[in-house]
Amino acid sequence: MKISILTLFPEMFDGFVSTSIIHRAIEKKIVEIEVINFRDYTLDKHKHVDDTPYGGGAGMLLTLQPIVDCLKTIKTEHSHVVLLTPAAKVYNQSVAKAYTYYDHLILICGHYEGFDARILNYVDECISIGDYVLTGGELASQIICDSVIRLLDGTIKTDSYENDSFQTGLLEYPQYTKPPVYDDLEVPEVLMSGHHENIRKWQLFKSLELTYTLRPDLLEKKELTKEMADMLEEIKKC
Repeated sequence: MKISILTLFPEMFDGFVSTSIIHRAIEKKIVEIEVINFRDYTLDKHKHVDDTPYGGGAGMLLTLQPIVDCLKTIKTEHSHVVLLTPAAKVYNQSVAKAYTYYDHLILICGHYEGFDARILNYVDECISIGDYVLTGGELASQIICDSVIRLLDGTIKTDSYENDSFQTGLLEYPQYTKPPVYDDLEVPEVLMSGHHENIRKWQLFKSLELTYTLRPDLLEKKELTKEMADMLEEIKKC
């Protein structure tokens, strides 16, 4: 998979591409990350990439020409172009999984006050990472890259993410490690019992309990088995 990131601040990605799991995925050629400064494509003699908005308003808008010319240079028939903007549907695990099927993902990082709205004619999709505003799309693009790359075959072991929060439509159950007792806080006895079925049931119950408490909206979309439904009724009675 190839991911191209269009940004005015390529230096923000130096640490991202050279650290931990992302770096290993690049070394193993699971993913190629291309960081492009779209300022290099501007035709303005002063290298400007922004201008004042028609109709007035605060701030400056990114102009079309540098971004569109950059896209024309790198885009292929296999590319999927994503504009990172608060005015869009919210990114989630399902979208991350869908992105793994593209051969080439192009992420456009905004800055300043926003984009000339005509940019929408040159992208396939708009994505927001949440209901808040950042100074630019660079951090958002890193979040998307991280969440997508970890799902690519060979990046991490499948069982390391298949029970992640949101992967199953529920929040992940609590987990514990050694020592079994610390500062009078004990690991739940069932997890040390070696009884796999009881452990599975405990994990499912706790996953449902956390989801019901913290993100009940997820349960509205989740198709529950009879076992889950029975557990949920028990949770609601508590």
